[in-house]
Amino acid sequence: MVVNPRSYYIWTIGCQMNVADSERVAALLESANMRPAATLQQADVIILNSCVVRQGAEDKVIGELGMLKSLKQRRPDVLLGLMGCMVTDETRPALEKRFPHVDVFFNVLETNRLLAKLGNGHDRPTASQSAGHALATTQMPEASDQAGPWSGENGVEFGAETGQAWYPGLAPEFLDAHALGPTKYVPVIYGCNMHCTFCIIPSRRGRERSRPLAEILAEARRLAEHGVREITLLGQTVDAYGHDLPPSADAIRFAPLSEDDRSRRPDLADLLAALSDIPDLWRLRFLTSHPLWMTDRIISAVAQLPKVCPCINIPVQAGHDDILAAMRRGYTVDRYRRLVDKIRAAIPGVAVTTDLIVGFPGESEEHFLASYRLIEEIAFDVVHVAAFSPRPGTVAARLADDVPLEEKKRRLQAIETLQEGIARRINERLVGSTVEILVEGAVKGKWMGRTRTDKIVFFEDDGQWTGKLVNVRIEKAGPWSLQGIVQTCADHRAAEVESP
Repeated sequence: MVVNPRSYYIWTIGCQMNVADSERVAALLESANMRPAATLQQADVIILNSCVVRQGAEDKVIGELGMLKSLKQRRPDVLLGLMGCMVTDETRPALEKRFPHVDVFFNVLETNRLLAKLGNGHDRPTASQSAGHALATTQMPEASDQAGPWSGENGVEFGAETGQAWYPGLAPEFLDAHALGPTKYVPVIYGCNMHCTFCIIPSRRGRERSRPLAEILAEARRLAEHGVREITLLGQTVDAYGHDLPPSADAIRFAPLSEDDRSRRPDLADLLAALSDIPDLWRLRFLTSHPLWMTDRIISAVAQLPKVCPCINIPVQAGHDDILAAMRRGYTVDRYRRLVDKIRAAIPGVAVTTDLIVGFPGESEEHFLASYRLIEEIAFDVVHVAAFSPRPGTVAARLADDVPLEEKKRRLQAIETLQEGIARRINERLVGSTVEILVEGAVKGKWMGRTRTDKIVFFEDDGQWTGKLVNVRIEKAGPWSLQGIVQTCADHRAAEVESP
């Protein structure tokens, strides 16, 4: 074991939540006086942040763990850690047996395990760690055959009522030491109470736990003070935010109608309204949503709050009621269609994106064609499509995986080809128009930013544009990005005006 570890390296795979979790662990390590290493081989502490949503992601993690075995043999004093969705109380014994060269297995709510392994006083958190880092452990629920939200306390015991921070924060020292860039992910709700039969996340991340609104606001203010101009609120079911928090009059920020309204629990609309009051924060986004939690209040908040970007990800997962029922999604195709119609009617110019699974057990050609026609009909801005991958412990893993791999690939390719044409047509409508983008940085010699509807835009210019809102005239459109010519630097108050 490293006597005085000085550097760390975190390898991350998976969703935006994993990216945010890795950053929280990085902040913890830097509070323990470590600094990031340029490469994995140079680090004293190496952590892999794992993903198990699909078998391919898990295989990549296992491959990395295998390669690290030889590094551990050459450098026995290096500390190896595995975090993320591969690690639960149930999986830890098998992981320890299979990968004995790994020193610590933990998730982001168990950073005390990592601190203890670091030793030499690192397990005694500093004042900033005590205020901003979780030292909690979780009890993960078993996979269930039921559909819909969990009943019961919904995780309030994890600090929602006491105000104790159970999810790691970003220590001031970490923010001071890094150029954060103009955009940042902020997790606001952890875990998932839904019981989709294909999904392993509830058994790996546990029940939903919402971070207190005041805690999120404090973090967002600190980020804005350090130059962050756009925040994306994260959650496996982000539109369920707040349902497990205690009622609070102070937290009701979006259009309270009466004293009775002020006595309810805060929701995502309230959080968006509260964050909108931060002057140096220009844009707000959120993902991923579930159709069952997408309320009229949330839709109204997106429509009425100028800083909230008009872009909503609302996964459909399948286009036939038989498959939706087998997935236990809790809605029908017609209900989903009406939800999209409601969103588009309330929010002019909104971009709607979705997720789709092909090759789910029992998906016939008729079922697949229904999904194909739904994608064609709704004309989403983006479709994230994946072939079904059975995950151990899920209900769907007990079903016959009866769609051949080659057929899954064919269906996936068909959806991708369809969506490429749809996205191209949507983007071509923007040619000749001027759009506002927040510039995130340079990519291969071009400046890159996103519109309020999350379109990627590239432009060339000799100036320094990172972190600025600029107006760009679109000259060329493809299915996945736009190219244009910079016109002017936009006032951040332009966010209050409708723009693509």
